[in-house]
Amino acid sequence: MNDWTDLVEDALLGTNRRDSPDLLDRAAACTLARRAGLRPAPAPETPAPAPLDHRPPLPATAARRLASLLAESGSELLPQWLGTARSRGFAPPPALVPPLLDAARQRSDLRGDAVALAGPLGRWLAEVNPDWRYVLRVPAVGQDGEQHDHTDDAAAWEEGLFAERVTQLTRLRRRDPAAGLALLRSTWRTERAEDRLLFLDALQEGLGPADEQFLEEALADRAKNVRATAAELLSTLPGSALSTRMAARAREAVKVTAEGRLAVEPPTACDAAMQHDGIAPTSPTGRGDRAFWLGEVIAATPLSCWTELLGPPELVLSLPMTPAWAEELHEAWARAAVRQHAAAWARALLTRHQGRGTSGTQSRLLSVLPPVERAAWTARFVLEQGPAEAFQLLVTCPPPWPEELADAVLDALAHVAGSGAYPWSHSGVLGVAERSLPFAAAARADALAEASSPAWAEVFTRLATTVRTRSAMLAELA
Repeated sequence: MNDWTDLVEDALLGTNRRDSPDLLDRAAACTLARRAGLRPAPAPETPAPAPLDHRPPLPATAARRLASLLAESGSELLPQWLGTARSRGFAPPPALVPPLLDAARQRSDLRGDAVALAGPLGRWLAEVNPDWRYVLRVPAVGQDGEQHDHTDDAAAWEEGLFAERVTQLTRLRRRDPAAGLALLRSTWRTERAEDRLLFLDALQEGLGPADEQFLEEALADRAKNVRATAAELLSTLPGSALSTRMAARAREAVKVTAEGRLAVEPPTACDAAMQHDGIAPTSPTGRGDRAFWLGEVIAATPLSCWTELLGPPELVLSLPMTPAWAEELHEAWARAAVRQHAAAWARALLTRHQGRGTSGTQSRLLSVLPPVERAAWTARFVLEQGPAEAFQLLVTCPPPWPEELADAVLDALAHVAGSGAYPWSHSGVLGVAERSLPFAAAARADALAEASSPAWAEVFTRLATTVRTRSAMLAELA
C-alpha cells in the first residue's frame, strides 16, 4: 500500500475539505502493512549482569517506608531517611533503585546519599539509561563508608555538568587540596566568569598557604565578583600578604586616642592598591562609599590585629568610638568573625545583639559556635523574642534539638496559639520543628493539641504525628 502520503495530507486538511471516506480504516490498514514490511533489526548485545551487592538488605518495614517516601513528591523526611540508611550500610530492594535514582535526578541535595544507597546496581543502570548518567560522576562509596572515586578526574572535569564539576572539585579538595587546585588551574582561563566564581568558592575546602599564589593571581581577574571572592579567601588565610595589607589600612582607619576611644576615619578614596585587593571603587550596597570601604577593610583584617592592640573581644566592643561609624565597624567585625571562624568574637558580638530582633548577621555568627552552644543561645532568643523571628536561627541548629531548645520552641508556640495568632504565620518554624524536635517531644505536642483551638490543635497533632513518624522511620533502620 503506497498512499501513506495521501493519508497524511487528508488528515492535515480535514475530511470536511477533502472527501476521504473511511480515513481511519485506511490508516489502520496502511500502518499494519508498513509494520509487516519491517525487517527485524539485529538483537542488541546483552549487557553483563550487575555486580553483586554484598550489603545486607533493607528490613521489610524500612523498604516499605522508602517506597512511601519516594511516592511523596518533595518529602522533607527523605534526606534524613537516606542519610541514616546509608550510614547503616543497607542495600535497597532492586525494584526501588529506579525510582530512587529518579528522585535524586530531580533533587540534587539527595544525590550523594541516594547514589551510595543505590550501590552497584545503581551504577549498572546508569550505564544503560542516559537519564541517570549523573550517577557515574558521583564518587563510589566502599564498604568502609568512604568515597572512592575511580573515575578519571580530568575526564569527569571536562565532561560533567556544571553542578557536578563543582561537587567534584569540592570533594577532590577534601581528599587532596593540591590535586583540586591543579585541576582548577588546568581550565581556569577558559571558564566563564560566573563559573570561575563558584569554582573559586569551592577552594574553601582545604584552604591553605599553598593556595595563596593562585588567589593572588585571581585578584587580577577580569570579573569583579571573582576578585572579591579571591580577596575574601585570602583574608581567611593567617599571615597572607593581603591580610597584612588590609591590617595596615585598618590601623590607619581606626586609631586609639589618648583617652582610650576609637577614632574612626574611613578611607576617603579607593586607590588602585585597594581595588587590586578586591575592594570596589563605588559601593554596590546602597551604603555610602566611605562606609563600604571601611567595612571591606575591617572585614578582611585579622581579628588578632585588634586583640593584640586592644585586648579581648568583649573589651574591644565596649570601647567608645566615633558614633557615626560604630555600626559599620561592628558589622564588619561580625563579618570577620564568620570568615575567620572566631568563636570568641562571635560570642561577644552575639551578646551585643542580645534583646534585639533576629538578623542574618546573628544566624551567621551562630554558625561559628559549637552546636550545643548554638542551641542554648537560640533557646534564650526564642523565649525572649518569640518564634516569629527565630526561623533563621533555628535552621542553624542541627537535629535532633536538645531538650532545652525543644522546650523553648514548644513553649513559644503554645504562647502564640493562646494569643489567637494564625498558625500559617509560623509555618517556617513549624516546618523546621517537624524535622528537628526530639522524639520525646511528641507527647508534649499532643498535650498542646488538646488545649488549643481547632486550628492550632490540627497543627500540634500534625507536629506530633511527624515526630513519631521520624521515630518509627529510624527505628525501622535499626
